[in-house]
Amino acid sequence: MIRVVVADDSAFMRKVLSDLFERTPDFQVVGTARDGRDAIKLVAKERPDLLTLDINMPVMDGLSALEVIMKDCPVPVLMFSSLTKKDADETIRALELGAVDFLCKTGGSISKIDAIEEDIIAKCRSVAGAKINKSKINKNIFAKKQEAGNLKRINIFEKKGYNVSHTQTAASIKPKSAQEKLSASVQQHKQGLTDMMAKRENPLLKKRPSPVYGGSSSGSGTKLVALGTSTGGPRALQQVIPKLPGSMPCGMVVVQHMPAGFTKSLAERLNGMSQVTVKEAEDGEPILPGHVYIAPGGYHLTVAGNASSREISLNQNPPLASHRPAVDVMFDSVVKYGGDIVSVILTGMGSDGAEGMKKIKRAGGYVIAESDETCVVYGMPKSVVEAGIADEILPVGQVADAIMKRVRN
Repeated sequence: MIRVVVADDSAFMRKVLSDLFERTPDFQVVGTARDGRDAIKLVAKERPDLLTLDINMPVMDGLSALEVIMKDCPVPVLMFSSLTKKDADETIRALELGAVDFLCKTGGSISKIDAIEEDIIAKCRSVAGAKINKSKINKNIFAKKQEAGNLKRINIFEKKGYNVSHTQTAASIKPKSAQEKLSASVQQHKQGLTDMMAKRENPLLKKRPSPVYGGSSSGSGTKLVALGTSTGGPRALQQVIPKLPGSMPCGMVVVQHMPAGFTKSLAERLNGMSQVTVKEAEDGEPILPGHVYIAPGGYHLTVAGNASSREISLNQNPPLASHRPAVDVMFDSVVKYGGDIVSVILTGMGSDGAEGMKKIKRAGGYVIAESDETCVVYGMPKSVVEAGIADEILPVGQVADAIMKRVRN
């Protein structure tokens, strides 16, 4: 029996979802909450197997409640979001904080719930079965707060003329010498002049063509990384993409199962924390080294072109096994590049990507699968591992290093 707490400020939504769960034999509603504060109390009291949590609520919003819950009493959480840009950004943030997955309120509310009842129940079953690592969540939240505090203190010391390394403690910080202060002042002046000149328009630079990358099919410059993921993917991607160096000698294409309107927020969030350039893919754009392209929700992503000149191709062909974008569609499109492909499969429900990876393996490509120990849902990687085609089975924290090792060969 899956014990559920429903948190939503709408009485209508609480009733609709509660009725749906009560009609389903393996679900039991153990409480409903009208705001984030009530949700925290109910979770602490009932310890449910699943919390459905709306983002926009009075008294305490869903994000604030989620952070407290994941710190004090972690449970699998399914977020409910609308299609606004603000809600999309907040949904990505919720997934960072520990929410397992989300559902979109089409048109602002699920008024036609009959059409998506099966999807809701299937997703809730998947989320309820997800692994929640309490110690890891608490450690991540504490580390982020500690880092923010350290940076604030370091900035104060720097303004007072002290030598500071970002790995130092306040007790070990020493004043700068007179020579160091003078040198710093000169460097600051030089940087100011450089910045001022950079702001001036330069017609030659504005007309400068984009660089063309290419080379022989055996060179690292023609490698291509293709990565697929689903449930738990946004958090997993944050443990892979930000670890890739800006000098990555090839491009990467990514399919993350997400509806339209959310992949752009995901790309922007990852771009802000990465050395590589991360963006939502556009039809016809070239695949460049040091760039990561995320398939937009509602579109299949394929790769066209030869080893020295590849580009993104998007389409709205029918979903594959209910997915658009689908990992298998992307993988199928890169099989033609054979040994140049490094394919990666991360956490996710189902088996999307397994068939495409079999073809990549037969064509001479390399296959990396996330291991069970770090997957939120060990479905997609499990299908690859059980097929016996994985060259490496790694915890998510080691995937970036494995990718770079292969693309530099």
